[in-house]
Amino acid sequence: MTNDTRTEKDPLGPLPVPNDALYGVQTVRAVQNFPISGLRPLWPLMRSQVWIKKAAALTHKETGRLDARSADAIVRAADEALDRKHDAQFIVDPYQAGAGTSLNMNVNEVLANRANEILGGKRGEYKPVHPNDHVNMAQSTNDTIPTNIRLSILAELPALVSAFETLRDALAEKGREFDHIVKAGRTHLQDAMPIRLGQEFTAYAGSISRAIRRAQEAADYLRDLGIGGSAVGTGVTVEKEYPELMNKYLKQITGLDVRVGEDRIQLMQSMGDPAAFSATLRGLAIDLSKIANDLRLMVMGPRTGINEIMLPAVQPGSSIMPGKINPSIPEMVNQVCFQVIGCDTTVAIAAEHGQLELNVMMPVIGHNILLAMTILTNAARVLAERTVKGITANEEMCSYWVERSAALATALMPHIGYARAAEISKQSVKEGVLIRDLVERDKILPEDQIDDVLDLRKMTEIGVPGGAHSVSAGG
Repeated sequence: MTNDTRTEKDPLGPLPVPNDALYGVQTVRAVQNFPISGLRPLWPLMRSQVWIKKAAALTHKETGRLDARSADAIVRAADEALDRKHDAQFIVDPYQAGAGTSLNMNVNEVLANRANEILGGKRGEYKPVHPNDHVNMAQSTNDTIPTNIRLSILAELPALVSAFETLRDALAEKGREFDHIVKAGRTHLQDAMPIRLGQEFTAYAGSISRAIRRAQEAADYLRDLGIGGSAVGTGVTVEKEYPELMNKYLKQITGLDVRVGEDRIQLMQSMGDPAAFSATLRGLAIDLSKIANDLRLMVMGPRTGINEIMLPAVQPGSSIMPGKINPSIPEMVNQVCFQVIGCDTTVAIAAEHGQLELNVMMPVIGHNILLAMTILTNAARVLAERTVKGITANEEMCSYWVERSAALATALMPHIGYARAAEISKQSVKEGVLIRDLVERDKILPEDQIDDVLDLRKMTEIGVPGGAHSVSAGG
């Protein structure tokens, strides 16, 4: 030991701990054991663990199991942590021993040492407040970490929903703004029947809206808390009043609408609820990435692509090609979505790897869900504010391409039959002649029907172009 360290002991023996550290020997051991990613714990997970410790101190103060002086000191230490005064003390790697014991003990030690300082004691002596006996009273890693994951997701959900509602509204507004613009539809990246640019953007908004609802519905299952399950879900060492009181204080502290879980053994065994929520994030990422793909396709050009929309320029697009502007934000969104899909894959595998009374893979489950929520929230907000709200339409190019679409021959099919319409489509491509010009030139339809049958706007609504007609045998 040097003047810069103190010696602390756990069941495995003594270790030096930095004198200025609020954490203790078990945290140091975890840092030594798991130098994996260089990452610190995500704040939502640390915050939720502190919430649980504060609620437990208040609960035990009310039942009289913990003396008021110690309980108040723990609460004060927790409030300091929640004010982000001790962030530097939470240092365990997200990739750690199973269940999250390292994270739990990191918080226990920080709060115990700070509570003892508040009471006039010294760091590392754990008198009168001990990290296990008092901060962790009636708790286990095994019930606090599942509760933490649920609280963390619920706490971060409003920001996620708000960001995606902003994106949804921005897309819907573009749907209204662009509703008059008819453009070429494309399926298989080939010419298809006309669609309005506004219809595409309205559909994007609808996809986001449905994805938001799926996430909210899945999150409701997370409101059931298994706190009070203790080591294996049975509640050993836990007072009967504890689950209800914990729920009461967690509601007060967090502002979240949470419930006392009916089956704490089930809530400890299964990570099905977090995994189901993670799957909705994957669905959200899939829809979001598809929208980003479409924006990148429609902005392609400006001279050698379809160039149907313009995105706001946010940065130079090339270090060598002057004047080049890339769809930088949609490209970022794609990458975020790939990462979220990877996070969900990790969550799914980890959730399946529970055994018997506990899923020990909870640290990686919590980390990946909260990481996915964070980057999705930020990506949606940036896409809405720095891209979607500034999109403009290139009406001239939309008109240019739709008039040249070989798929317009589809409108002729009710009048001349599929086979003849297919011939006209191929002829249009081969000769480089517009469908309308072919119809007029070859007198395929009576002159007074052409405008009605080939009305591009009408083709974007349900109905039969030019009205339903019988086609004689052979077309």
